[in-house]
Amino acid sequence: MKNVSLFFSCALFAILSGGAASAEVTVQSCNRSVTFEKPPERAISNDVNLTEMMLVLGLADRMVGYTGISGWKTLDAKMRSGVKALPELSAKYPSKEVLVGADADFFFAGWNYGMKVGGEVTPETLAPFGIKVYELNESCAHVMQKEKANITDMYTDLSNLGEIFNVEDRAKKLIGGYKSELKDLTKSLTKSEKPFRVFVYDSGEDVPFTAGRYAMPTALIEAAGGKNIMDDFEKSWGTVTWEEVVERNPEIIVIINYGNVTAEEKRDFMISNPAFSGLDAVKNNKFVTLEYVEATPGPRNVKAIKTLAQSFWGE
Repeated sequence: MKNVSLFFSCALFAILSGGAASAEVTVQSCNRSVTFEKPPERAISNDVNLTEMMLVLGLADRMVGYTGISGWKTLDAKMRSGVKALPELSAKYPSKEVLVGADADFFFAGWNYGMKVGGEVTPETLAPFGIKVYELNESCAHVMQKEKANITDMYTDLSNLGEIFNVEDRAKKLIGGYKSELKDLTKSLTKSEKPFRVFVYDSGEDVPFTAGRYAMPTALIEAAGGKNIMDDFEKSWGTVTWEEVVERNPEIIVIINYGNVTAEEKRDFMISNPAFSGLDAVKNNKFVTLEYVEATPGPRNVKAIKTLAQSFWGE
């Protein structure tokens, strides 16, 4: 009888051990492998696009709040509805004390999306408090070598979040829908052999802040049939010179709408400045506006590609 009991005890232990092992998940986060013994229960996301990824995966009930949205004026009606039950813990970048004080067990952020290299809030500084960090794929260019931006960066983030929170089926369904939508869109485009020269104007008057090789707008522009004139700029986002912009003469200017300066004010600045009067985009009044949440990695990227394609090709 003792042997039978021992047999069943061992069998039960094996089953339980196997279940625990299968629940453990390891994902790649930039140059780190991060292991989760169980899905996070007290998550915090930074920035509007990362928060929207959490929401489309149905993870609001696993969150204790979000950070970094109202300070940049990026909260639109759609997002306001999605986060109405959640507190904003910090208007801009959160401090370590804010995250620890919220008893968070997970922080979804990125480099220059809530974290600064060498700053107060990093995966290393949060680890002693039991807060695990998943880094936005696009932002990995700040800490490691990375391929040029691609729409698959966003798919990777959704897929990894799906694994972390044990909602893989939701993630796969979303990604499949985005891929199908994008395939239908690109099939319908009538592209010329020579892509449009496009400049991304994020902000700045003395010097322009723009999207480089590793920023999502580069991928969105290419998918729509254009070419970012700064795709040889070896950064994700950063400042260049107006002289470089004039020399490369964009045919279309994409304005990112957020912050204290509106898209209309940015457009007026370029149109009224004599230094830009010779630009093809200015001469032909070819400006297109993307909202911040559309231009950064997230669920609205396919919508952004549609907006760009309509502006480029009139489709």
